[in-house]
Amino acid sequence: MKNIQVGIIGGAGYTAGELIRLLLNHPNTELNFVYSTSNAGNKLSYVHQDLVGATELTFTDTVNPDVDVVFLCLGHGNSVRFLKENTLSETTKIIDLGNDFRLTADRNFNGKTFVYGLPELNKHAIEKARYIANPGCFATAIQLGVLPLAYAGLLKNDVHVNAVTGATGAGTSLSSTTHFTWRDNNVSVYKAFTHQHLGEINQSVNQLQTDFKSDILFIPNRGNFSRGIFATLYTDFEGTLEEAQKLYESFYEAAKFTFISQENLHLKQVVNTNKCLIHLHKYQGKILITSIIDNLLKGASGQAVQNMNLMFGLEETTGLHLKASYF
Repeated sequence: MKNIQVGIIGGAGYTAGELIRLLLNHPNTELNFVYSTSNAGNKLSYVHQDLVGATELTFTDTVNPDVDVVFLCLGHGNSVRFLKENTLSETTKIIDLGNDFRLTADRNFNGKTFVYGLPELNKHAIEKARYIANPGCFATAIQLGVLPLAYAGLLKNDVHVNAVTGATGAGTSLSSTTHFTWRDNNVSVYKAFTHQHLGEINQSVNQLQTDFKSDILFIPNRGNFSRGIFATLYTDFEGTLEEAQKLYESFYEAAKFTFISQENLHLKQVVNTNKCLIHLHKYQGKILITSIIDNLLKGASGQAVQNMNLMFGLEETTGLHLKASYF
């Protein structure tokens, strides 16, 4: 099999940097171009400085329309604009890391039908797809925490979610809440109950449990660390802890990167990996679900490569090896 020719659109951000690192070390891919109008002519290592000595590729402001797959790493709302202004070949597959095509109402665009790219939910559809809407980072952690209950029809009441994300979740653009002096030794709530990922979360829950009419009450938090998402969810649950664990283990039995842990979790277990770890705790009539991921990998670029592997008939884990060090 010849190497998959890959293009990246919007190559200067955090997710693009992670993609470049993964794809340079992927045994079945070749980076054909990395598009960035603001950095055209600069080496990739000018922006992603850990790539010094790893590649001599430079950013370009020209798109090769004939590559096998294009990853869109653009700001939310800009993928539609890019696809309107640029023509790709009929055989080029597209994986969008933004939110332009995640909701059902937005899935069809100029004859292209995007499949929601959460492998634990839509693996078989992803394998047949040409266009993928990669899930959001918070959405990935929260969905993986709650979908087994939805599959069993056991969501009977509101789901309460509190989740904290690292600073890389805000992207590379500076704002008053991303400066080191503000973020360090600090925690804050933002977009309480209204976060944009709620749409795709509710959509996936209703895909599995059509009669779910309650609310998912989501409180996002900014953390003072660089990467990772630590999400806790709780809702009503009448069964035992053992029954819940069997349900989750069965639901994720074939999942390559989602695991149920018997021990309490912490972020170092997943940072720099494509894993999601889940822990369950029963208290009276409630079940507490802890779900943790790396927001840049399982929450973005790692999951995008996982989807690419499925689309091209590769082993799902190819190029997504576990990290070599715990620290």
